[in-house]
Amino acid sequence: MWPALTAPSMPGKPHDDYAVSAEFYDILQAPKDALTVHRLYSHDVARAHVGVLDVGAGTGCVTVMSVVESRVDVHAVEPARAMRAPLMTRLASLPVALRERVTVHPQMLAEARLTAVADIAVCHNTIACMTPQSRRTLWPALAQALVPGGSLLLQLPPARLPDKETARAFPEQRVGRHEYGGRMVMSADHGRIRTRFEYWVKGREGVLRRHTETFWMWPALRAEIIADLTTCGFVPRPGQVDSSVLSMHLG
Repeated sequence: MWPALTAPSMPGKPHDDYAVSAEFYDILQAPKDALTVHRLYSHDVARAHVGVLDVGAGTGCVTVMSVVESRVDVHAVEPARAMRAPLMTRLASLPVALRERVTVHPQMLAEARLTAVADIAVCHNTIACMTPQSRRTLWPALAQALVPGGSLLLQLPPARLPDKETARAFPEQRVGRHEYGGRMVMSADHGRIRTRFEYWVKGREGVLRRHTETFWMWPALRAEIIADLTTCGFVPRPGQVDSSVLSMHLG
């Protein structure tokens, strides 16, 4: 449920997370994620008249959907260098008229200091991987980046720790003579959720490579997130998009 591949790096850490996962994300997860992104956000994005802000852009599922579905400028915030590489490659494949409307910001949103650039902000697969302290830094930066009356669509983190270790396999995908596969394993660990990604590449002779990368997630209840955002001027919008997405309005 929570790939945890588009979250910004934590304060004080180099922006070089996802060095392992960046190779595997697009082939194993992006096609399904693109469908989810379109279902959850395209209706609001299509109505944007100022701009769209994609926080934790990753390899660009929300960014590309936004530039295709809207007629406004899109700001893609992605501090992780490993994820910006496929993001830029994806943007380079777009027609010039589309990619000219996309600006990529290679830092945290608070560091980018964007002011009133958008009336729609999307945080997809981002908040779960941010520490409570990092979230508190993000909320006012979101309020600053949105125009008054702007909307925030935020995919919620898990509400609680998992009761037991769970694993979810990704369907294997063939590229030439190789099969790419992987799985995500989640478990509770001292108040956090350990999310371990295991990847492999198989050839005719068997497994050629194995890689792992671990991310951490911090659970939070919907009410907690709403309370924090309220202090920055946000109020809940009527009619939520999906049970996994929080929709807020900047008063």
